[in-house]
Formats: sequence, structure tokens, C-alpha cells
Amino acid sequence: MESLSIVWQRLVNSNGQTCERCGATYEELEQAVNKLETVLKPLGIEPTIEVREIGIATFTSDPTQSNRIWIDDKPLEEWLSASVSSSPCCNVCGDSKCRTIELENEVFETIPAELILKAGLIAAANKIGPNT
Repeated sequence: MESLSIVWQRLVNSNGQTCERCGATYEELEQAVNKLETVLKPLGIEPTIEVREIGIATFTSDPTQSNRIWIDDKPLEEWLSASVSSSPCCNVCGDSKCRTIELENEVFETIPAELILKAGLIAAANKIGPNT
């Protein structure tokens, strides 16, 4: 089977905690990947997840690095023609504003399964050739 790589990166502090926003996004990611597995299997495409952690130093210098998703080496927001913004989050994040995604004038703090699914399907469609 051909792989559809999905990478999710989020902040993990020295106590092993992540923010609520990232935790909720991970739950949404699992839902989306389960649906992608079902839909893409007949096409010979298998989604794979890699989870990456960033520390507080990296997060503090660039908070947009947390709660990021790449699908086949391309940021989720590029697949969806969305933009990246930020908003205050929680005590795990301190004073830094966390990453959000903006699409069609709607801001998503937690990335919903539907957006991950849509980006995954667009990416998978690019893998389909005349022999698939």
C-alpha cells in the first residue's frame, strides 16, 4: 500500500503536559485518520501518523510550531487554502498565543476532524493515477 503520511506536532512541557487545544486536536486527528483508513483502503492508500513533541523553549520562540499538522509533507492549511493565526490558550502555554487555523472567516482553535479529513482526501487524490 502507498502511504499517506500525517505528522502532528505539539507542545509538551517539562511535566509531560500539553495544552487543552492540542489534546483536543489529537482526538480529532484520530477520528479523521480512522475515517481516512476506511475510505482510502480500497484505493491502496494507508494513512500513517507520526507524533512529534516540541519543548517550551521552541514553543516560546515560535508558538506557531505547536498544534501543526502536515499531510504528505505539506501543511494542512496549504491543502485547505486556510491561514494561520493565534489566540490565548491556557496555563501550559503561558503568555504565548497558540496556533489557530482560519478558514472562510471561521477560526478553529482545535483542528476539527472534518478539516483533517478534507485535507487528507485532497492529498490522497493527488496520489491517484491512471492505474489506481
